[in-house]
Amino acid sequence: MSNVTVNISFQDTLLRDIDRVAQGENRSRSEFLREAARAYIQRKERWAGIFALGRQVAEDKKLKQRDVSAEIAAYRKSKATGR
Repeated sequence: MSNVTVNISFQDTLLRDIDRVAQGENRSRSEFLREAARAYIQRKERWAGIFALGRQVAEDKKLKQRDVSAEIAAYRKSKATGR
């Protein structure tokens, strides 16, 4: 796998934060940004999987959006009342 150099613009404050955290972890800026990109992609993929599972369960159980909304409302109400 080869590396490709890219140019990215950051606000000064964000770049300072990136550099501060990278330095605190004894990483280069590039290492830090690569890891941040990997973590972001993994999180997006994980959420996509969760939503796909939710859609599949809803489809299998023939649930409609109103059914899901009603369940959410009931859960929130039970949490608010401590039940």
